[in-house]
Amino acid sequence: MSITQKERVIAQIKHEETDRVPYHLMFDPGSNIEERLDEYYGSNSWRSQVDNAIFQLPLPSMGINLDLGKEKFTDAYGSEWRLDLRPFSLEKPALTQPSLEGYQFPKVSDLFDADFETNALQIIEQQKDKFVVAAYGFGLFERSWVLRGFENVLMDVAVNPDFYEELLDKLLNHQMEILERLLKLPVDGIWFFDDWGFQQGILIGPERWRKLFKPRYERLYRRTHESGKYVLSHCCGGIEKILPDAIEIGLDVYQSVQPEAKNNNPYDLKKKFGDKITFWGGLGSQNMIPFRTPSEIKEEVRHLCKTMASGGGYILGPAKEIQPETPNENIAAVVEAFLEQSG
Repeated sequence: MSITQKERVIAQIKHEETDRVPYHLMFDPGSNIEERLDEYYGSNSWRSQVDNAIFQLPLPSMGINLDLGKEKFTDAYGSEWRLDLRPFSLEKPALTQPSLEGYQFPKVSDLFDADFETNALQIIEQQKDKFVVAAYGFGLFERSWVLRGFENVLMDVAVNPDFYEELLDKLLNHQMEILERLLKLPVDGIWFFDDWGFQQGILIGPERWRKLFKPRYERLYRRTHESGKYVLSHCCGGIEKILPDAIEIGLDVYQSVQPEAKNNNPYDLKKKFGDKITFWGGLGSQNMIPFRTPSEIKEEVRHLCKTMASGGGYILGPAKEIQPETPNENIAAVVEAFLEQSG
């Protein structure tokens, strides 16, 4: 008897092997990759064969407009963005000084379209056989640097710690309110996004992360679990040093699993933590997908599925969305390898 994609994902999270490895194939949203593949294959029939196991509800805007046709944009939090270049970038943060005096966070209701819940319920019903996740962009760390500027936040962590903790507390309360709105939906999980890492490790160091972010994320994760939903989190970079902490506070699924980062080889992480957490990703987006041969890509996908999914606890995926600079034949190799694993 065949099982649904939702059932496959849940089984993997419970560390049960499934008839085939569930996958989620992502393309850069600002690219024309799908049209390029249509031309490469001579038709768009490949699209109907892709069957992602995870479905992400359309994100609430969270105050950022991704209309790349504009040159500049001021988000709902008061920060100015440069949008005419790729990637879009922060031009002027809302908080130019380490102070919250006079600053007002946007109303959470203003971050959601008026018909967000109605549309979400319709989509969830249409995707009921998939593992459906709700998400919002810019977690606690990312939102803090969007408000202050990246260099300023790194300075705040070191020389303005009282202010930075005050800012994080305000952000936590604000994001708890966002979370409560998402938890009302009949989704399977909440997908958090916060890039704590870089190529060499944790941006602010493991000890500061444990002091500043661990207890605050514990509250977000605990509330998610109290609502009967799984906790998934995207994080780039090498986070091996704090992965035991994330597991301790309730992280169910770690997404990205960027193999190029220091100490972040997915096979090593599987050996260390594979019985405690589910890995989602692991197919290298910096080296493997853009620069290796199609045959090497297909072999790596087979290796990931055989090794990472042993004993359950794995969802196949590229570490990052496939980027537009990737050659057509390599993109096709990823698609074909994923379809091969789906039987």
